Amino acid sequence: MPWTNESGGGQPKGPWGQGPAPNPEPKPQPKLPGGVRPPDLETLLRKIWSDVKRYLPAGLLGKRGAWAVATLAVGVWLALGFYTVNDNEQGVVLRFGAFVKHTGPGTYWHLPWPFESAYTPNVKKPNQLDIGFKPAAETGGESEDKQDESYMLTGDENIADVQFSVFWRIKDANAYLFNVDRGKSDDVVKAAAESAMREVVGREKLDVIQTSHRETVQMKVQLGMQAILDSYNAGIEVVSVKLQKVLSPAQIVTANNAVQKAIADQDKKRTDAEAYENTVIPQARGDAARIVLDAEGYRQQAIATAKGEAARFNDVYQEYKKAPEVTRRRLYLETMTQVLGPMNKIIVDDAARGISLQLPPQTLPARPAAERKPGTQVSEGADKGAGK
Repeated sequence: MPWTNESGGGQPKGPWGQGPAPNPEPKPQPKLPGGVRPPDLETLLRKIWSDVKRYLPAGLLGKRGAWAVATLAVGVWLALGFYTVNDNEQGVVLRFGAFVKHTGPGTYWHLPWPFESAYTPNVKKPNQLDIGFKPAAETGGESEDKQDESYMLTGDENIADVQFSVFWRIKDANAYLFNVDRGKSDDVVKAAAESAMREVVGREKLDVIQTSHRETVQMKVQLGMQAILDSYNAGIEVVSVKLQKVLSPAQIVTANNAVQKAIADQDKKRTDAEAYENTVIPQARGDAARIVLDAEGYRQQAIATAKGEAARFNDVYQEYKKAPEVTRRRLYLETMTQVLGPMNKIIVDDAARGISLQLPPQTLPARPAAERKPGTQVSEGADKGAGK
């Protein structure tokens, strides 16, 4: 109830025994840069006092007690201005929402709310964000897939289950505080990561992402994320991107395995064909070179033989012109020797009255003509074949 005069006059008094003062003319409040008007401190203290006195026992609101309570409240309010900055943090002080200063590691004081506020974002330790799965540390068992995040369409029109982790940190505390909702920084990084990953995966083939292009994909996603975050001036640096798993969904594993087997068989057959080619072509070239050399040798041999035969014929002809009968007889004997040499010989002795002797050519002895009996006829070819 309102305080009244003890003399019974009924004039209400204030909590310190004084009557209400006439309402003075309101003083114009100074304006801060930017057109922001600070709150009325007197009005604020009155509101705080009215809230406090409802919970104090009656009789405690004397003049001294009121001042003690007010002093305690102001002390508590001023104590709220102390803040500590750790080694891996950076202090940022704002006054009425505008940047004032940065502070390094240590303990500092600023004007408490609503005048100033201090933030200490971690600017050195990287933050980890897992996309496409929930790690085992969070589930308490095995990791859990998030299909709505991990399923992506590749450049060769396959579906890939891509699970990856992003490591990021704050590189500009001012840009981070003013441009990013501090409670949703992971959502901002996650949206940029999914966008960059889907763009890169959509240009690559599934098999190269799983094998040879993992490092390339990680680097492209990191650069793409950084470009997106810088375009929003988010003050965030992407430290690294690491692919955890790149698999085909369980629904198409069998078909994908068949495709992979076909690709492996294709590579094997191509390798075998190349090996066969590397073996057959040099061998064929060697055979061709050998045939050419053999033909060349045969040509040289045939030419030399023909020249030799021609020279021999000329020599025989010259001898023939000198002694035609002797040369003719010699040619006949040589010819018969060549014809009858490999044949069996039959010797007929006229003196022995028709007795004949058949000998193979290699066993027929050669005898001089003076030792032969009169009437014995032996072909010249037989004598020649017997070693004459």
